[in-house]
Amino acid sequence: MKKYLIVIEETGSGYTAYSPDLPGCVASGWTRSEVEQRIRHSLAIHLESLRQSGELLPEPRSFPTFIELP
Repeated sequence: MKKYLIVIEETGSGYTAYSPDLPGCVASGWTRSEVEQRIRHSLAIHLESLRQSGELLPEPRSFPTFIELP
């Protein structure tokens, strides 16, 4: 099982989500819960499409970290 980093951002009209490791795989929603559900679905479709095309699934290469500034 692979774990992909998902970035969720609040916008003026809800939330968006994307994975830096899977370009083009995005989702949006009115609530954080909704966008999390939609990005999960989007990732499943994206990865299945890659499998069906005979492509290798990209290895996760993004890692979360926080930097604290004074």
